Amino acid sequence: MCCGETASKASDSLWVHPLRALLAFSLCHLISGYSEHDRALELMSKYPLIDGHNDLALKLRILHNNNLSQINLNHVSKVATDISRLRAGHVQAQMFAVYVMCGAQQKDAVRLTLEQIDVVRRMCTEYQDFELVTSAQGLKDSEMRHKIACLISIEGGHSIDSSLPALRMFYQLGVRSMALTHSCNTPWAESSSNLYKVFLKRESSLTQFGKDVVDEMNRLGMIVDLSHTSWATASAVLGYSKAPVIFSHSSSFSICNHSRNVPDELLRKLKKNQGLIMVNLYSHYVACSDKANVSHVADHFDHIKRVIGAESIGIGGDFDGGESFPRGLEDVSKYPAIIQELLRRNWTESELLGVLRTNFLRVFEDVEKVRDQRILQKPSEAHIPLEQVQNPCRLVLRRPDFPSKAEEKSLSLLVLTSVLLLSSLFLD
Repeated sequence: MCCGETASKASDSLWVHPLRALLAFSLCHLISGYSEHDRALELMSKYPLIDGHNDLALKLRILHNNNLSQINLNHVSKVATDISRLRAGHVQAQMFAVYVMCGAQQKDAVRLTLEQIDVVRRMCTEYQDFELVTSAQGLKDSEMRHKIACLISIEGGHSIDSSLPALRMFYQLGVRSMALTHSCNTPWAESSSNLYKVFLKRESSLTQFGKDVVDEMNRLGMIVDLSHTSWATASAVLGYSKAPVIFSHSSSFSICNHSRNVPDELLRKLKKNQGLIMVNLYSHYVACSDKANVSHVADHFDHIKRVIGAESIGIGGDFDGGESFPRGLEDVSKYPAIIQELLRRNWTESELLGVLRTNFLRVFEDVEKVRDQRILQKPSEAHIPLEQVQNPCRLVLRRPDFPSKAEEKSLSLLVLTSVLLLSSLFLD
């Protein structure tokens, strides 16, 4: 007999003392709660989480100017992420975002991005708990070694300064994912935000050069990330990319109507693309306010599962990026609370195994398959037209036009004539 049936009979029996009925209900609730908690921890111990988005690198720059010698990453104050809490949260792989502010676009975005890649590479090679990985197989091997795998993702296409060679060099440094935009448009793709009034006039939401970027990412084996893009851009990419794409940290628009979330129409296109949406935990994207709880988060999982199935869902927490998080999900150590709630809502262990890691592994492997199919394809030499970039800081590299001998002689005579003319005026 199940716990609910026991409690129901106890309350329905007229001869049962009310206190006994209350104790029956309390005991059943206690047993049920601990059971789901234990099941969540057991499941995550066997199948630890691959988290799609974390902004610790940004906090390290803001709080410590990237001076890793000043902190101990095992325990870090004023952030939501450190090694001890990643271990407690059963996080086996973390996609660390390399993000630079949109204000750096057309200025020093590339340099700043390199510096953020440097700090992620340093923290993931200087600490034994971490391991820098660049492939799906690397993620699997890292789990076998009980390491926390580090993946590097660029958050915002402005970081490449509309340059495919820059994109390729970032790949060589270990970057395996890039969001096409952040909260600003690029010359070739639209953002979901209108915070920055740049590159607003365009012929389409994804220009020809934007398609060239997607093509080159497909060729390299770099995951295309549509979080932060406009719906029009996301739709264009979903119809164009030859490889599966991800929303690394976005939630359901039907549950919370924020522009950063994904409407059902795009979810269905994502399903057709065989991509992945990794649910964001930031309160404003979960509950459309700064007041949220674990139940609000689970509502997003339930809705997306109804629309496109559990096999298209992952988790992208956005810790150290968002400013407020649901009660009970304040930092990376609290991830088991999500799994516990989903178990309570009758999600199967098979579905949760996918959410925790195998859905992301499938997408990453499929991206690499597309790369392998294009092994003979040469790097793209596409260039964005300068009039589309509108960047006065861009220099066209070519040999300076030095004057010829005749021009030098003519210039010297002109200078001499001018000097003699001025001299005669002063003498007069």
